[in-house]
Amino acid sequence: MTTTPPTRENPIPAARIVGDLPTADAATAAETVGEEATLFVSGFGGVGYPKSVPEMIAAGDHRWLTVIPGGGVGDEIDTALVESGDMDRRYPFQTRPTARDAINAGEVAFHDRHIADVADDVRFDGLRAGVRGERVAVVEAVAVGPDWLVPTTSVGNTPAFVRAADRIIVEVNTAQPLDLSRVHDVYTRADPPARGPIPLSTPAERIGSPAIRFDPDDLAAVVRTNRRDDPYEFRDPNDTDQAIAAHLQTFLTAEIARNPLFSDAVTLQFGVGSLGNALMSALTELDIGDRPLVYFGEVIQDGLLDMVDAGRLAGASATSLALSADGQDRLFEDVSRYAEEVVLRPGAVSNAAGPIDRFGVAAVNSAVEVDLHGNANATHIGGTHVLNGIGGSGDFVRNARLSIITLPATAADGDISRIVPATGHVDHTDHDVDVVVTEHGVADLRGLSLRERAAALVDIADPAYSSELEEYRERVSKESGAAPMGREMGVDL
Repeated sequence: MTTTPPTRENPIPAARIVGDLPTADAATAAETVGEEATLFVSGFGGVGYPKSVPEMIAAGDHRWLTVIPGGGVGDEIDTALVESGDMDRRYPFQTRPTARDAINAGEVAFHDRHIADVADDVRFDGLRAGVRGERVAVVEAVAVGPDWLVPTTSVGNTPAFVRAADRIIVEVNTAQPLDLSRVHDVYTRADPPARGPIPLSTPAERIGSPAIRFDPDDLAAVVRTNRRDDPYEFRDPNDTDQAIAAHLQTFLTAEIARNPLFSDAVTLQFGVGSLGNALMSALTELDIGDRPLVYFGEVIQDGLLDMVDAGRLAGASATSLALSADGQDRLFEDVSRYAEEVVLRPGAVSNAAGPIDRFGVAAVNSAVEVDLHGNANATHIGGTHVLNGIGGSGDFVRNARLSIITLPATAADGDISRIVPATGHVDHTDHDVDVVVTEHGVADLRGLSLRERAAALVDIADPAYSSELEEYRERVSKESGAAPMGREMGVDL
């Protein structure tokens, strides 16, 4: 049996474990993690993360761990390691209530980062305060060889993690099909100053290989597991989602018809979540003429599979398969067909500024709130309590040719307006936000002064709050200054 890694031409590994590799059970592998260590773990969008070894770490002796996944991961990490007290510090993005509560209580130190930056942060000591002790990478794979592994349902920042690790533990998950190797395109960028542009000429082009390479001396243990990812749970689209989708579809139809950006192709990105999934599904009817429709973003959700099944997509590039149980079944039953359109890349490529700009991406992301200048808060409730993190939204909001923020106009069953005078936390500045869409309409902010932007945003606020917002806008607009809405920060409606 050959021990060479799979290639683009021959993507299927010869076996799950290829070669004479060190094997261990999860408990034994977990015992090798020291009292103080940095734990790099695979995973992105809540999928593709190791499951057995983190559980055994949580069940063992107490540790002080810095935990760095590629993005969102499952309860085996962000619940078990928090409840056991082993997680002392966490980067860069999280979605689980237990981790979130511990972060907001000050029990776990949390530092949020743009996803595009994490690989270089790890490589070039960008997380100085948190990386300590031995660096152990625990990653999930469908197959592993002496110096290579093939990821499962996400790539994320795993290539950077195995490169930076002192030791690597690989969980080979037999619940994930070997055919997943068909969707992976692992391309690793050179270090500066020798770093050139990412050589993608089209969003779905293949430029790498199915396997992630590592130093064979770093492989400490291979652990056999058999457990599928917890499926992503998308709520059914409600009336608000459908109204937002209708306004977005109307706006994009007109924009595609008039804007030279879309003359040759329409390239979209959507943020992860139920609203993003609903918007993707709604756009299966988007009128784009004879232009190809392409996705270049972070996650493949069920709505994108719907578009592939409908023959609407010319390609979809991401770093994660964040799917429902039904979506997982659909993909796993016919991976080879979906692999003709779907490709997964490292986060350092999927979120890189160069391709986002090159392909003229129109990015659609959400936010907690937007203020009357167009600044968007995507991460903090009330400006103080972290929700999940910025994830990759900043990578796309900053670098997209057309940046759209979609959000319901209210929260808490209508008790809180999400269009506010001035947000207490800013993730995406007014310089980067082009368009805001709520269920009440579209505010196209391009070319408007800050004073004019405020008027446009009041128009798409919920009617229960629009009169108060307008009263505030008129009152402060009488004052001098190009940005009068910032005069009274923290104003409550």
